[in-house]
Amino acid sequence: MEKSEVTKRVQRVIPDAAVQVEGEGCSFTVTVVSAGFAGSRPVARQQKVMDGFLDVLKSGEMHALSIRAHTPEEWQKLQQPVTLQI
Repeated sequence: MEKSEVTKRVQRVIPDAAVQVEGEGCSFTVTVVSAGFAGSRPVARQQKVMDGFLDVLKSGEMHALSIRAHTPEEWQKLQQPVTLQI
């Protein structure tokens, strides 16, 4: 499976998602950022993303999918540099 197909599958189930895909072949890590995740628990977010891949996981076309799912606010906080105080 190509990275572009992974992105399309995520965006089919979460149309407003910003998607970053890492990996190749049959093993991928996706970072998905969507305002629609607000108020959802991490497992529910992952399940929503996973819904777009059930068929290829079941068939064996894809062997592994790691999901990082964040709201835009959470993602923004993760992008902030860490300042160490010594």
